[in-house]
Order: sequence, then structure tokens, then C-alpha cells
Amino acid sequence: MNGDAVLLLAARAMQSAGSLANNTVVATTMSNMGLELALKRSGIRMVRANVGDKYVLEEMQRVQATLGGEQSGHILFRDGEATTGDGLLTALRVMDIMVRSAKPLADLIGDLKVFPQTIRNVRVREKIPFSQIPAVHDSIAAAEHELNGNGRVVVRYSGTEALARVMIEAESKGQMDRLAGAIVTAIQTNLGT
Repeated sequence: MNGDAVLLLAARAMQSAGSLANNTVVATTMSNMGLELALKRSGIRMVRANVGDKYVLEEMQRVQATLGGEQSGHILFRDGEATTGDGLLTALRVMDIMVRSAKPLADLIGDLKVFPQTIRNVRVREKIPFSQIPAVHDSIAAAEHELNGNGRVVVRYSGTEALARVMIEAESKGQMDRLAGAIVTAIQTNLGT
């Protein structure tokens, strides 16, 4: 179970308890589209922040949310005394939800349909905005057009390394791999080391 599943589980429990402020959860651009759809079915809005707990916290403060986190499992609960993410607190909250519901974890998150997702890293020699490189811009636009809302494309530079990160979610693995490959090839051809 990753951070997306924890966010879904915690959001529903907090919503039932009346502690999910503004019925809103803050996740990141890397959280799976399946999380967003499952939250929506429960009447919970998901707002996306940039990757990094610093950005999640900033967005939580901006929208006055009490729950946020990353797919990696770094979860921020702002409905009590905690001021930072804490793995032990997250584990205890998950176990508390399981005990109170008397349901196994699989049942509590069983409707989370995870879209196939790939993240590919491409080493780059420089970080030129993708919009300024026609081949890269066009490959991203073509992928978004083909997915037509039934998947996601996130292409960004790493904040710490000379890498471009290509994330694709699609309903099928074949489509996901093909679209990611086209974008990776365009980046390697134009910016690769």
C-alpha cells in the first residue's frame, strides 16, 4: 500500500469524523489518477501540489486542508498536534481506522483502481523549458490529446539532478509505454547527454 492508498483511507475516515477540512486532500502531481477518481466518488476534492512535502504543506495551508501527502508515503495530518509528517503517526492512524471499522485494509481501499503508471528518467545536458523545444512539446501535446482525460502526462525536470522525469498514466500498459517512449525519445534526441 503506497501513500495514495493511505490518503484515500485517511480522507474517508476524517470525512466521516468531520475533521477533513473543506472536504479537500492535497496530493502531488505524481499521485495516481485512480486516487483522484476514488476521492471524487466520496465527495472529496483533490488538489495537486508540486512534488515535495514542503510544497504539499504550502498548498495545504493555502486551501486550509487538514490532510495531504505524497505517493511515496509521506503523509501530513494537520487535524491535531502534529506539525510535520511522521511515519509512526501515519501507521497508527491507519491501524486505528482498521480497528474502528473492523474491516481489513483490502476492503477499505478496495475501490482504488490504480492506473498503470510509469516514470522514466532521462539524463539531460541542460534544462531548457520543454515548450521551447518543438519536438518535445509536440510529443507531450500528442500524448495528452490521445489520452483525452483518460490518463495523465507529467513531464518535469528534477529539482536536484540533471534529469527530466516523464510520468505517464493510461488505462492500458501498452498505451502508457508507447506514449512514454515517444516523449523520452524526443527528450533524448534534443537534450540528452
